[in-house]
Amino acid sequence: MSEQPEANAAEEAPLTIGDDELLADARRGDQGAFHQLIDRHADGLFRLAFRLVGSTADAEDVLQETLVGAFEQMGRFEGRSTVKTWLSRILVRQTARFHRRRSRRRTLPLPLAGATGDEPDVRGRTSVSDDANRRLDVDRALRQLSPEHREVVVLREFGGMSYSEMAEALGIPVGTVESRLHRARQALKEALNDYLP
Repeated sequence: MSEQPEANAAEEAPLTIGDDELLADARRGDQGAFHQLIDRHADGLFRLAFRLVGSTADAEDVLQETLVGAFEQMGRFEGRSTVKTWLSRILVRQTARFHRRRSRRRTLPLPLAGATGDEPDVRGRTSVSDDANRRLDVDRALRQLSPEHREVVVLREFGGMSYSEMAEALGIPVGTVESRLHRARQALKEALNDYLP
């Protein structure tokens, strides 16, 4: 009798297919495997894109371009990095393209801080919590960083990547990652000085 509950438990336990296996299946034409892989990573990629570009609509565009790029490039994935790192590398490249296109199209002056349309102007309002104000200030400080510094902060702090994963995703040496991250953190520290003890 004790064997049957164990067998049922084994039957009920979901089998998790690894990213590499899903990608291999997708390369053989299994569209369901590609969708499953994307479903697994889309939320994290969207959060990274949002932090890198600063608006929901732009992040959705960058994510869409990333997923199309991943589909087109999956045959060239060599397995020298994790699938997450590979997808992040594509996202970083798409974000850089987005910023280049945006800088070429920009003909109007930048709006004043707090008046971007993506976030409410919270100055002087007592009904907005301090936590929300802090988040807005952090987002604003991130947008003030150079793209290179923003990338390393977002990949490290919001993407949870190691230095070596970041170096792989950005195509730069680990020492450069460390240097950029140090400078980016210093700039954020200065921008957010009011919140520090």
